[in-house]
Amino acid sequence: MLHLTKLAVGVRDTDHLRQLQAARNREDPPLRHRTRNTPRRRAEVLDGGSIYWVIAGSMLARQRILDIVEDQHDDLTACTGLVLDPEIVPLIGRPTRPFQGWRYLDPEAAPADLPAMGAVAGIDSLPAALRMELRALCLL
Repeated sequence: MLHLTKLAVGVRDTDHLRQLQAARNREDPPLRHRTRNTPRRRAEVLDGGSIYWVIAGSMLARQRILDIVEDQHDDLTACTGLVLDPEIVPLIGRPTRPFQGWRYLDPEAAPADLPAMGAVAGIDSLPAALRMELRALCLL
């Protein structure tokens, strides 16, 4: 298994990512992220891999990658489509430096999923901006 990381450019928080993707999935299913380059390690990514979204400088959410297909942008240029599970899983989070494109992420280096509400009393109910600040300060 192998994961990918990607910057969610223009996305404010996990809730905003959910809203954007729900709209995209309604308009043009299946839900997919288009990228110029095809992962050469395709089989490893499809063996249970996820895309880990970097939002506002922290790795905060992930989605399972269901398939990798040939696709095309709206201007008809060829690209690769990463078909994603619509479920967005929040992560404990980890500060991440900016980068271009996507990067491979080994499972051992991936941040853990955010525990269920009962396990961490009230953390998920905090405003997204406050959670991001606390994560940036490594307090969450």
